[in-house]
Amino acid sequence: MTAPIEVFGAATKKAWFSSYEVVVISATRSKKVVSEEGLEIVADITIYDEAKLDVLIVPSAYEMEGLLNNKDLIGYISRQNGSASWMASNCSGAFLLGEAGVLDGKKATTWAGGEASLAKSFPKIKVQFDQNVVVDERVITSNGGPVSYQAAFALLEKLSSARFAKEISKSIQFDRLKRAFGP
Repeated sequence: MTAPIEVFGAATKKAWFSSYEVVVISATRSKKVVSEEGLEIVADITIYDEAKLDVLIVPSAYEMEGLLNNKDLIGYISRQNGSASWMASNCSGAFLLGEAGVLDGKKATTWAGGEASLAKSFPKIKVQFDQNVVVDERVITSNGGPVSYQAAFALLEKLSSARFAKEISKSIQFDRLKRAFGP
């Protein structure tokens, strides 16, 4: 979840994207969110608060079963899909979009190596294998880890422009990684 926060947080500091606000949403009634690695974040709101979002980015977890069985969370994602301009997921977050019906009939991906499981779990999804980022209409799905940055830049480009996405890539020094390790 930190890659999109960094990319969009940097973008909101620019005049051309200042009308956007990054909001962290907890999937429980508690605003305290603890990542799998132990990073504690205080969410701005929970899924139980009213929110009309332009974009919803669904992150992942190592253990997805509890989240996939959380009917309130799945309902929240489904409702946001009805009004948001863009829906996105990183890594196994695609399973949550799949459970909410967001990916039905769409091309999508998930964590590298998890594509077959996504296809088996959700046969209506046109699962793409060996692709870092997949864009289908107004939905972006991606692998996890560093690829989450790539997906965030793809989404930022859709929301603004390629020039602005490159500007943020440069400002957070992501472009230096591409030079260090190749395309």
